[in-house]
Amino acid sequence: MTSLHSIQEFYKLVEHLEEPPSSWKKEQVALWWDAKGNWEKAHELVDSLSTSNATWIHAYLHRKEGDNWNAAYWYRQARKPVPDKTLEAEFEEIVMALMIS
Repeated sequence: MTSLHSIQEFYKLVEHLEEPPSSWKKEQVALWWDAKGNWEKAHELVDSLSTSNATWIHAYLHRKEGDNWNAAYWYRQARKPVPDKTLEAEFEEIVMALMIS
């Protein structure tokens, strides 16, 4: 399962399951762990990936961490502007881009 129908469906899965679905890509699993409150595990998953989605998640995670200099570097790598929206809004934008069909 890599395609969901709503952000609410993503949050329900996070709430009710202990582990992410095994069919998810590493980038999607990183979002899962971040939603579960495990920043370190999310970061570990994207740290070694070089896809544009992984670098976007990496940027978001460093922004969330408060490391704005490092976040700006990763946003440049992802070819995304540093957002002026809330972390929650950016997180949901990433989830929608990677998982919602």
